[in-house]
Amino acid sequence: MANQPIFILPQGTERYSKRDALRMNITAAKVLAGIIRTTLGPKGMDKMIVDPLGEVTVTNDGATIMSGMEIAQPAARMLVETAKKQEQIVGDGTTSVVVIAGELLSKAEELLEDGIATSVVVKGYKNATEKAVELLKEIAIDADDEETLKKVAVTAMSGKGSDYAKEHLAEIVVKAALRIKEDGKSDIENINVQRVSGDSVEDSFLAEGIVIDKAPVSKAMPRDIKDAKIVIMKYPIELKEINSAKLDINSPEQLDLFLNAEEKMIKELVQKITDSGANVLFCQKGIDDLAEHYLRKAGVMTFKRVKKSDIERIGKATGAQYLTDIEDLSPDKLGTAGHVFIDKIFDHELTFIEECENPKASSIVLRGSTRYVTEQISRAIDDALGVVAATIEEGKVLIGGGACEIDLVKQLRDYGETVSGREQLAILKYAEALEIIPKTLIENAGLDTINLIADLKAAHEESKFIGINVFTGEVEDMKEAGVIEPLRVKIQALQSAGAACEMILRIDDMIAARNALNSTGPDESGNDDSGMPPMPGGMGGMPPMM
Repeated sequence: MANQPIFILPQGTERYSKRDALRMNITAAKVLAGIIRTTLGPKGMDKMIVDPLGEVTVTNDGATIMSGMEIAQPAARMLVETAKKQEQIVGDGTTSVVVIAGELLSKAEELLEDGIATSVVVKGYKNATEKAVELLKEIAIDADDEETLKKVAVTAMSGKGSDYAKEHLAEIVVKAALRIKEDGKSDIENINVQRVSGDSVEDSFLAEGIVIDKAPVSKAMPRDIKDAKIVIMKYPIELKEINSAKLDINSPEQLDLFLNAEEKMIKELVQKITDSGANVLFCQKGIDDLAEHYLRKAGVMTFKRVKKSDIERIGKATGAQYLTDIEDLSPDKLGTAGHVFIDKIFDHELTFIEECENPKASSIVLRGSTRYVTEQISRAIDDALGVVAATIEEGKVLIGGGACEIDLVKQLRDYGETVSGREQLAILKYAEALEIIPKTLIENAGLDTINLIADLKAAHEESKFIGINVFTGEVEDMKEAGVIEPLRVKIQALQSAGAACEMILRIDDMIAARNALNSTGPDESGNDDSGMPPMPGGMGGMPPMM
């Protein structure tokens, strides 16, 4: 009995401890960073993502790529979630987060192999991140004019399929963000992008108000209304939603009475709408055919099943109050617009709500030769809107093209020399890791990495604004070249990458439930006992990424 083994975990549970667990997690992060890294910068390459239904997405947007990949390795999934949070908070910088985190973990692995304790590496990285954020704030410059905002937008869109029209698109993005600016902030949720395939990207434009991808419920309804009085509501104008009671009808007379009562009810609902003075109705729910008939006779332009996001934007643009009960409808709840009309762009009908007084929402109509083009440029515009909104709120920017990273490397090394003990080694490795951004920009442009990095470091002795022009292959003043990045995006990227590294480095044990890491997926009945996505080949060797 003394030699009897004791099991505290179920049979089949997989456990990887200490260096094995850390090695596999670091390798997974490095593989993910290697996949994403080639998309960074104006000369970055694209990835083709094919979903299970065969839908193809071609993009070099980091957030879109990682969303489309079926990541199986747990640590890599943690890194993907960190990148997604970066996208949600500041709208850009997802690729940078993963690339920096992968390089930080690679440098940490070197320190661990040299016998440096994990806790020392984590502490050094944490101090280095705090110092880097402090230094970024010191080297940031003011951005309080429209021209700087345009440069920020152009930089964000570079290399994302919109290069030949990025000046035009940047102007649209900046105007849209400034139009909805309120209390020093621009909520980009109030800007929607309507994609219309056909024609050129240069034909894209900023609408004077709101554009929704809807046409009236009937072609016989008005299609052009001046001095519009707008009602937006969630309340349905269909009897199956309003009256769900069950009735027993035993004779034709009873059926006639029931139909007459239905018609009367619909008439009363429509009468309440027309009595309020409304001549345009946007309903989030359904509308009966009979109601459509009476609304058409009353000359009310009517839309049904309008998306909630569109309803909210219409309310912000026109001042209309969102009604959940038709009994609350009154003239003071209506919104106003000088012009509501239907326009056909290429083969697509859109509804324009224009001449709104002090609108807090706006729309961009994006054109493109094909659906794939408009989708790719739409993602570029989303990134540009995010960085412009962040710049408007923060009021500070950094010089791009690798300039701010090289400056950080120099100053962090100086800072590291002032720190005693082994923590200094971690800080110096952190500084070295930040060189990955300019290195990647150079590599993706097919240029000479070693010589250009050396030239950049030498040039920074004279000016902190010197970066790499990936189009000419020369080092030059990036401030004069107009390569500008928001301070908030860069700070958030460093903080997110640092937090992800700390989280992964602190893991010294991986315990997975039975078959969780080797599951073959659901059985014939559709049950999956893995508890986790399937990971072919287990965790031995190179962690599978997809």
